[in-house]
Amino acid sequence: MSDSPDSEGRLKVLGGAGPSAASGSDDSAIKEQDRLLPIANVGRIMKQILPPNAKISKEAKETMQECVSEFISFVTGEASDKCRKEKRKTVNGDDVCWALSTLGFDDYVEPMRRYLQKYRETEGDRAAASGGNIRDDVRGEQGHFMFNAMDRQHNNSSSSSRRQF
Repeated sequence: MSDSPDSEGRLKVLGGAGPSAASGSDDSAIKEQDRLLPIANVGRIMKQILPPNAKISKEAKETMQECVSEFISFVTGEASDKCRKEKRKTVNGDDVCWALSTLGFDDYVEPMRRYLQKYRETEGDRAAASGGNIRDDVRGEQGHFMFNAMDRQHNNSSSSSRRQF
């Protein structure tokens, strides 16, 4: 797969399915490790929501890795289209929130806006202090943001059933 525009003019960076998507010998093909989030990070985020003694299979981590990478690509593509139509070159957090809403992920919009606000406040504090590491201040909410929104979605669709991992 190459990073050339698709029929709608979007760059396909994280698209494709499975390991064969990056197996071509073409120099412009995107390597599997470049199109997916690092599996260690995905596993770490998954573990944050599970009980301490829970185990996660490699297959579950790989499946989640594919899903979240595709989700990010989908939302980012929509945000990128908006920016292109507005003749802007930078996708910002507000564009991502707009894309989430436009694509029907309304349950994600408010948690993302809160996260974005906290990030901006922390970034402002960091700039004022001329030091520090914003990642340490904000990192704790990353995993919880996605899974809390997913949990709300799940509870809305099947309030009587329990999640199984």
